[in-house]
Amino acid sequence: MIYMPYAAPCAAPAMRATSGASENNSRSIARLTSGFSLSAFAVALAFNPISPAYAQDQIALPEIDVESAGGETSTMSGERISASLLRDHQTSSSDTAAILQSVPGVSGFGAGGFSTLPVIRGLESQRLTVLVDGVSIASACPNDMNPPLSYTDPQTIGSIDVITGVSPVSYGGDSIGGIIRVESAAPRFAEQGETLLTGEVSAFYRSNGDGFGGSLSMTAASDKLSLTYNGSYTQADNFEGGGALGIVRSSEYAKTDHSFNLATQLDSGLLELKGGFHSAPYEGFPNQYMDMTSNTSWFLNGHYAGIFDWGNLDVRANWRDTDHVMNFLDDKGGTSTGGMPMNTEVHSAGYAVQADILLGNAGTLRVGNEFQHQWLNDYWPPVEGSMMMGPGSFINVNGAKRDRLGTFIEWEKSWDRGLTVIAGIRNDQVWMNTGTVSPYGTGMMQMPDVMAAAEFNEADRAHRDSNWSGSLLARYALSSHAEVEWGYARKVRSPNIYERYSWGRGAMASRMIGWFGDGNGYVGNLALRPEKADTLSAALSIHGGGQNGWLLKIAPYYTRVDDYIDAVKLADFTDMMGDPTPFDQLQFVNQNAEFYGIDLSGAMPLWSSPSAGSARLTARASWLHGQNLTDKGPLYHQMPFNAALGLEHKIGGLETRIDLTVVSEKDRVDPTRNEPKTGSYALLDVLFAYRINKVRMTLGASNLFDKAYYAPLGGMSLGDLKATGDLRPVPGRGRSINAGVTLSF
Repeated sequence: MIYMPYAAPCAAPAMRATSGASENNSRSIARLTSGFSLSAFAVALAFNPISPAYAQDQIALPEIDVESAGGETSTMSGERISASLLRDHQTSSSDTAAILQSVPGVSGFGAGGFSTLPVIRGLESQRLTVLVDGVSIASACPNDMNPPLSYTDPQTIGSIDVITGVSPVSYGGDSIGGIIRVESAAPRFAEQGETLLTGEVSAFYRSNGDGFGGSLSMTAASDKLSLTYNGSYTQADNFEGGGALGIVRSSEYAKTDHSFNLATQLDSGLLELKGGFHSAPYEGFPNQYMDMTSNTSWFLNGHYAGIFDWGNLDVRANWRDTDHVMNFLDDKGGTSTGGMPMNTEVHSAGYAVQADILLGNAGTLRVGNEFQHQWLNDYWPPVEGSMMMGPGSFINVNGAKRDRLGTFIEWEKSWDRGLTVIAGIRNDQVWMNTGTVSPYGTGMMQMPDVMAAAEFNEADRAHRDSNWSGSLLARYALSSHAEVEWGYARKVRSPNIYERYSWGRGAMASRMIGWFGDGNGYVGNLALRPEKADTLSAALSIHGGGQNGWLLKIAPYYTRVDDYIDAVKLADFTDMMGDPTPFDQLQFVNQNAEFYGIDLSGAMPLWSSPSAGSARLTARASWLHGQNLTDKGPLYHQMPFNAALGLEHKIGGLETRIDLTVVSEKDRVDPTRNEPKTGSYALLDVLFAYRINKVRMTLGASNLFDKAYYAPLGGMSLGDLKATGDLRPVPGRGRSINAGVTLSF
């Protein structure tokens, strides 16, 4: 019995030969073989790509390679994290965004146990393009507790592509940063006349926090029809900080995800219908005043990927409904007295159409159109017996709408001399509006919110932004062992609903707004303008020895953002005695900012022999400088210099990996947000994996020596503050012994 993955065109630019293609090539279905920026895209265009293996098993730093028809491997600045690497990481984390931090230039805002907010080269998640199976997932929380990657699970993901540098305009709009694309495994089909039943079941346990979970993936298919189920569950208690830092309160969580994917092969391509359900009954947030006490979400996606004599056609449609509830978990006082319930409802829907038109020797013309609709209602029910939180509901956002219509055109051309150029232009029309709002009541203690609501309701709340973006990318092969690439992009992003429409001026109301984990309160701004970013990025890649040979990448970059949405201080927060606290009330405002830095990565084989197996050394390092050009201060949550060194060894069915991660002191901090400084630290992780036939077992240790440290982007430990009265940054995780097992069938 043989099963075959169907290589369908992705929503991203299809990779096909653009000149001199044979009849077979013109009918072949293109597939991405690596996460990439320009250079990966260029190499893929220049060759007939080979579909990647779907059952790789390796412990490795995310590879940066594209397999050409000739079998050569070229190093690129894009990254792909394979399913096998994700499965190995699942034993230590259920947080997809945390796993992405193994990519140079990627870090993350600390949040809940599966809701880290990714940061690429200093630009946080609200400014990135994050797609799950080609679909953007709208935010549904004033604290961004349910970001797009929280709806994914490392146990069931097929692969993740990350672009840290300049990307083509066809990859998305309404963002100014990098790209994260999470893809499920492609549908599998049986040989003609055969049937297929295959799948995988896995389980894991983590000692720190008593975390455990498992997943099941099953496919039943004929040669024309394929049905796949993916399901996962994960749960953990509060984790322990390293050394003597003790328990980190409000860090427990639980969630489950389920999906069904029905796919059929047509004469012209592939048709898919995928639906699913996500439920998180609770998730603690150590750096927020609130916790998530329920998050349920239903979705339905349709996808058609067709290939024709003239080129490729990709059509997607999506729908999602999310109900989100916040309150206090036990660490922050529980809900026995009513707490402070906060409810958010979001309905979203959209479509995306893209056509890749082959122009023969003139290259490829790529055109596309997409529409995304978001409707959001955010209200806080009254608490019985409370003078502050009653007698009515606090209407935070009243039926806000954010609609975006994006259109682009892009041209790509490769020459025999090893040069590829991609140029495109894009327009995104963004319409936003919302209804009138109201505070809990009209008592004297509620006067700041009463006056703010009256001012907000009288204002013009409708906005329309016409955002023009463009990109120009080029790649040149200096030799068979070296490539250079560069790119320039002008990208524009409109404010999100909470940046524009959060209106509360009371201390309590504003503290409920913000995804920064700093303990400050935030007020929206109806006058915000879209952010406009100009980015230059480059990369020099040198390599040799084939796919498992040596490589070195050097990737500098510079981004200037006009009208960058930052914050200014409005007022001090005071205690019951009127004395200042460590926290302030801030308001979103447009300022100017710049980011520059360099990412380095490399790998080198050490030895390879039948008796001693094979060994490989990997390394990466990132340095970043983020500056507010308006107030001349450091930008918030910029990752300090960090580096990692890995040693991997394989012999027979045994694989071993040792990773050393080093992070320098964070001494450049944002004074506006009272950002804390953190010290330098080094962590050692080990992982062993062994395969026996169809069973794969893993055993590892995170933070092997139980190093005590504070996470540079972890924010303030508000859960601990509530319980102890002491304020500290959120501690990093202490030692955890992790085990996992996977059975394929």
